[in-house]
Amino acid sequence: MMQSYVTRAEISVADQLAQFIEDDVLPGTGVTPEGFWAGLSVLVNDYGAENAALLEARAHLQSQIDDWHIAYRGKPHDADAYQDFLREIGYIVPEGPDFTIETPQTDPEFATLAGPQLVVPITNARFALNAVNARWGSLYDALYGTDALGDLPPAGGVDAARAAKVIGWVRSHLDKVLPLAGGSWHQAGALAVTDGAFGAGGLPLRDPAQFTGYSGGTFLFNSNGLGIEIQVNPEDQNAMDDPSAIADVRVEAALTAIMDCEDSVATVDAADKVLAYRNWLGLMRGDLSETFEKGGRKITRRISADRILNAPDGQPLTVRQRSLMLVRNVGHLTTNPFVRDKNGADAFEGLVDAAVTVLIAKHDLARGTAQNSVTGSVYVVKPKMHGPAEVAFATRVFDYVEDMLALPRETVKLGIMDEERRTSVNLKECIRAAKRRVAFINTGFLDRTGDEIHTSMEAGPMLPKGEMKSQPWIQSYEMRNVDIGLACGLRGRAQIGKGMWAMPDRMGEMLAQKIGHPQAGANCAWVPSPTAAVLHALHYHLVDVAARQAEIAAGGPRGTLTDLLTIPTAVGRNFTPTDIARELDNNAQGILGYVVRWIDQGIGCSKVPDIHDVGLMEDRATCRISAQALANWLHHGVLTQDQVMEAFRRMAAVVDRQNAGDADYVPMAPDFGGLAFQAACDLVFLGRELPAGYTEPVLHRRRLQRKTQL
Repeated sequence: MMQSYVTRAEISVADQLAQFIEDDVLPGTGVTPEGFWAGLSVLVNDYGAENAALLEARAHLQSQIDDWHIAYRGKPHDADAYQDFLREIGYIVPEGPDFTIETPQTDPEFATLAGPQLVVPITNARFALNAVNARWGSLYDALYGTDALGDLPPAGGVDAARAAKVIGWVRSHLDKVLPLAGGSWHQAGALAVTDGAFGAGGLPLRDPAQFTGYSGGTFLFNSNGLGIEIQVNPEDQNAMDDPSAIADVRVEAALTAIMDCEDSVATVDAADKVLAYRNWLGLMRGDLSETFEKGGRKITRRISADRILNAPDGQPLTVRQRSLMLVRNVGHLTTNPFVRDKNGADAFEGLVDAAVTVLIAKHDLARGTAQNSVTGSVYVVKPKMHGPAEVAFATRVFDYVEDMLALPRETVKLGIMDEERRTSVNLKECIRAAKRRVAFINTGFLDRTGDEIHTSMEAGPMLPKGEMKSQPWIQSYEMRNVDIGLACGLRGRAQIGKGMWAMPDRMGEMLAQKIGHPQAGANCAWVPSPTAAVLHALHYHLVDVAARQAEIAAGGPRGTLTDLLTIPTAVGRNFTPTDIARELDNNAQGILGYVVRWIDQGIGCSKVPDIHDVGLMEDRATCRISAQALANWLHHGVLTQDQVMEAFRRMAAVVDRQNAGDADYVPMAPDFGGLAFQAACDLVFLGRELPAGYTEPVLHRRRLQRKTQL
């Protein structure tokens, strides 16, 4: 179906987007239609020209880097000469004097608290509501229903032995993080509050200040800033034969949640974008709901209301039940036909996102109670920026958006994704460019690996994907992100984050490994589900991130620029046929498993079985790595085009089998003529030419084609 447009100022706007903005979004914001469209026209036309120039600068730098590697091919790598070259062309910019960020009025979830962070596709209202309501979750349920304690629960009803194991494990955890004076939670008696003081069978807490509130059978505590709620109910099955009558232990989990308009969604036209914006509007107004069937009955999910307990002194205590929401806009690259500039070209989607998502957030700012941000801030994550000039451009865009929407300066707080190589090497100057807005920096090792491969494409064949995490560049990358963030004064003002745990069914491994993120000084890290948020919260009970950050800051810088710029080529490596086949099949299967859902069903993020049928959370970042890995080996002759095509055909049959239970799935084999299969091939065979190796140009084009067939 052809898209129809209406003219607003000097832009063309898809009619359903124009209607949504004028009928649903603008009323109640104090912004007139004429003012909004005039402002958006300036963004699309004038700022759009600057956006295009920044992309041209990216391409020019990449061309020069390609030429350098070609000229030095076959010679030993000279790290000093390479750095001098990168400075000469402006890839590495001069580093200025030390400074401290000046971001005003960040919420406690950014400034003083540390805990898990969720990232969810904004187009799925149910997932979005689950994420908002994941501020608190049952520790009993999270341990019982996953492999966190080593195995999965048996089929059927509640297994008494497993329940006892869970309860015992939780009591041991409480002994670590809420220790009683002179006793253990394993033998604790009845819980009670006497004259504002908590006791368990008469035993007080070793640190009485950890007790923060109560109401009836609910007792609230605090460990390193995160809440722990013990619920008492003698009638509950879990509390039978328990002197403390503890029915459940709930923990404060996902402090923040990113509502994603980028890598986890497939929004290629006006209909898709209106769905994304409409859900964001419902979240900002507080009235989003979703009704669905579960267990044979209808359930309606809404945003949880705050709870009122009693503080130890008897005064009312408000306990927030909602994660603080950020919205992730798209990066500078992507265009979308939902708006067109005065010359008829598709607008840069990120410029429209900036105006519309902040306009929608005015509904939250206008609410007197139950606001998302208690400080009157709007948190926008800006991904895939390359270097300080692009961060400075984003800052100017939000300056303009605040002016056009009559918002005070620095209402919009900026999250900088440190996921592109030019941002990593210039991180201090990137932060400086947004020093009055930055509220968040985050290592995105998935996209960062994809950009590492693409930037040095001509340097030679790269190491296999699975070996990347152990390389000097990524170790330096992760440490420098924390070190530079602390040196720039983010502690006490902003988040320093770490990346996603990609295996939602491997909670035992996550529980063992992801404590490394708070130990690294990160006060937030990404998790794939509310259940994972509950389990990851336990790590913040055990690690005082603020104290850890102080230790790291006192120790001085760790990762070096030289390590960061160590290119992960497989110099002198002779890959065996087995090595090549394993890497080829693994990447081909991963690309197909993700892309077929993206193109045919418009699913931007989901749990995709890998070649071993292990479910992995896949989005465009993971796809970018796999595609660039194969494109690199193909370019350097490690693989042939025939080998890649043969692997894609074999793996298409594997992916078809893995999706056999999906009634909406369209098989790729045996004809291999579908648009999804073609898109997967494009990502590899055109991978060297794609800007920065991004998947969006291919995926958007093929998805738009597919939508014309539906």
